[in-house]
Formats: sequence, C-alpha cells, structure tokens
Amino acid sequence: MPEPSAPETTTTGRVEKTAPARPASSSAVRTQSPVEPPRWRRVAYQPGALTAAAIAGLVAATTVPVDRPGIGWLPAGAAVAGAVTVVRRRARRSPGSDTVGPRIDQERLWWALAASALLAVGTFRAAGWLFALCVAAAAVAGSLAVVGRGSTRGMLRDAAAVPLASAGALAWVYTAQTGLRHGSGDRPRRLAVSGAVTIGLLAVFVPLLAGADATFAVLVEALVPRMDSGAAVRWTIVFLLAGVGSLSAVYLLAGSGSDTDRPAGSRARTLTRWEWALPVGALASVFAAFVGAQLMALFGGDGYVQRTVGLTYAEYARSGFWQLSTVTVLTLAVILFVLQRAARDSAADRRCLRGLLSAVSALALVMVASALGRMWTYQEAYGFTVLRLLVGTCELWLGIVYILVIVAVSRLESAWLPRAAAATAVAALLALSALNPEGLVARENIDRWERGEEIDLDYLAGLSADIVPAIDRLPAALRDDLRGRLGDRLDGDTWNSWNLARARAR
Repeated sequence: MPEPSAPETTTTGRVEKTAPARPASSSAVRTQSPVEPPRWRRVAYQPGALTAAAIAGLVAATTVPVDRPGIGWLPAGAAVAGAVTVVRRRARRSPGSDTVGPRIDQERLWWALAASALLAVGTFRAAGWLFALCVAAAAVAGSLAVVGRGSTRGMLRDAAAVPLASAGALAWVYTAQTGLRHGSGDRPRRLAVSGAVTIGLLAVFVPLLAGADATFAVLVEALVPRMDSGAAVRWTIVFLLAGVGSLSAVYLLAGSGSDTDRPAGSRARTLTRWEWALPVGALASVFAAFVGAQLMALFGGDGYVQRTVGLTYAEYARSGFWQLSTVTVLTLAVILFVLQRAARDSAADRRCLRGLLSAVSALALVMVASALGRMWTYQEAYGFTVLRLLVGTCELWLGIVYILVIVAVSRLESAWLPRAAAATAVAALLALSALNPEGLVARENIDRWERGEEIDLDYLAGLSADIVPAIDRLPAALRDDLRGRLGDRLDGDTWNSWNLARARAR
C-alpha cells in the first residue's frame, strides 16, 4: 500500500498542511452507482452465482405444478434457498470477506423456515385461494430472509426487495460475464457445453431404455411431464422467475444499497405536543362515545336494537362490519404516524404521547372485538363462507397488531413493529391453513343444516377436496351428489402435484 503523504515543511520550519487528494476525475465519481456492492463482496459473490441460479430455475421448472397446490412447490423453494445459501457460504470463505453476526443469521433462518412452511401448505391443503396467499406470503418471507435485520430500507421495500433488485442483479451478472469473456477464463463456456452434452445424451438414451423395458417406461412417463407449447411456456416462465429471483437474492446479499440508505429513525420528530394532541384527543373522544353505544347495544340485545334502529341484531351486525374494519385500519395508520413524528423532548411530551396513543389503541382494540363479534353473528344467521372466514381472520390479526402497537407506545419505540406485524401475519396464515378453512366452513354449514337452516349445496360444490371429510355427515343422496361434483377436480395429479387432501378424497 502507498504510504500516507507527510506534511510539507518550509525553509522557515513552519509545517504546511497538504490538501486532501482529489479523485482523478468527477466523471469517475458519477459512474460509481450508489447501489453498487462493495468491491470485495462483488468479487466474492460472483463465482457460481449464475450456475446456481440456473440450477434453481431448472429444478423449479420441473417440479412446480402451476395450476394447483402440490408437493412440487416445496422442492422448488428448497432449490432456490439452497442456491443462495451455497453462493453465500462460498463468498464468506473467500479472502477478505466479513462475517455476519449470529443475530442476523438467526432472523434470516426464521424467515426462511416460515417461507418453507408456507410452501408446504400446498402438500396438505387443496384450496387454491389459500395456497395462493401462502405463495405470496412465502415470497415476502423469503425477501425478509435475504435482507436480514440490518436493513434500513423500510418494511415495504424489504418485503419486495428481491423482485425490486432483479434489474440490478441482471446488470451485475452481465457485467461480470462480460469481464470473463474479455479475460482468460472460459469456465462458463465449458459449463454450458457440458450442460448441452448432458441434455443430448439424456435425449438419446432415456427413450431407448424406456422402449426396452415397460416398467422403466412407466417410471419415465410419471417423472417426465408431457411437453406441448403450453407446457414449454410454463416451464420457461417458472425457470426465469426462479432463476432471476435467485440472482436477485445473491445480489442483495452482496451488499447492494446496504451503505447508502437513510439510517432507521432518521426522520425528524417535527410535531409538537399540541399539534398532534388535539386531533388524537378528538379521535379518542369519538371512539369512547362509539364504544359506549356498542355496549348499550350488546347488553340490550335484539330487542333494544329493534326498538332503536328497526333492525334485527344480525342485520345490525352486518351493517357495521366493513365500516369498523376501515376505521381500525385507518386508526392504525394515524397511530404509527404520530408515534414516528411526535416530539418527545420533555417528560410531559412522553407522558401525553403514551397516554393518548394508548387510549386510542385500546378503544380501537375494543372496536376490533366488536367487528369480530358482528361477523360471527352474521355468519351464524346467514351461513359461513370462505370470504367471511378470511375477513374475520384478518380482523383477528388486526387485534394482535393493536396489542403490539400498545407495547410499542409504552416503550416509545416502533422500529421493531413492522417485522413483528409481518411475523404475526405469517403465523396467522399458517394457523388458518392448519385449521382447514374450507373444511371448517363446510362443517359449520352442515351444523346449521342439522339445526333446521338451509344449506347451499352449490356453494359447497365449488370448494376443494378439503371438504370431503366434513360431508360424510350428510345423507347418502346429498353426499353422493357433492362427491360426484367434486370428482372432476381430484384427477390429473402427477408426482409433483400430489396433494394429501386430494389423495384422501380419492
């Protein structure tokens, strides 16, 4: 390394300070992207990144059943996670690489396990809407596993960090491969030739062996999906999604943007006490009056509601659920905004902030409970549906979030709150999956039918194989009718689309 320049000494003995060295040119500074990973990490993470992403894409393309939940989603997710993990471990062993603290590794591990558990839902539940939610949540959990706790991008950017980094990741890989082509190394070219030769050999020998033995032919037919134009398009799309997602994860781990984002908590706390206390206090007063009216309706029962507003209690419950849900979501946004922006310079500021925000949170929590009670009453009166169960679950999750908000207000610290709320959302989705929501809806509607209420067989017939155990309680004629209408959705499984619920139903 060059030695630091010493200060110049004049003939009079006076020490003159030397000016700091300037960059060679201003254009060199401008060309250095603010989101470019540090030099050593870019070099350390490059070897094997493209190969690992290609392998992950191939595994996903051959295992993912895009048209239904199935066991194939789990190995696809494991392939992507394995590709990223292998590249990261190789980079950590390279000269000059730093190490990541155990706390960050532990949080990444928990998010990765959550993503795997969400993808595993497709092995046990046949409901397509439920698994679609699980896949979306798994993508968010995987992105949070990549960025780790040390990120300061913000929760929304962290949740979508992997897809947002795709363009940068492709440019990063293209630049590296261009450098390899201009250099002396030809390993990527050799690997490509080896892969092409492997595919050619398999294309020749597998059909020959399948023609030589009928048992082997059955095995090949079960493992190799039939190829047509639609299947080729699906394979290509899944390959690109999994491959680019793996590259984006590696690119983020290489340090993209980690040193340039604004530090957490850097927003100025500009709201004085009277600026925020007046609207929040008014909100608390309105909420208190509303909760008082709710208690009168609760204890007064159906007769009080009919005398007051001319509605049955079930109609009364139906009329207010969506409004209450909207109020609780908007109130959550207000609380978080005030908690982040309100000044807390004095003890009086902090006491007022804790008191008013805690009061609003507690009253909002009561309204969440009221909304849940209304939805349950409405379902008891008019029947259970998947949508009603899902929005009730969301409302229950909002109640958990409000409990976390009360804890954050008491501590006057909200940096941990977004990730905690995301973790509870993942836990709620996994709990809903374990509950078998469509089976629960079928059981509750059959219970109502046994009490003399009507049952909507057309609605039940539109659900998935998850309801088959529940309909055993119906009379033979109704049961056989439903089984016949469900039967068409139980066929067509291959090894990668195998599903426990459909297998049991068959």
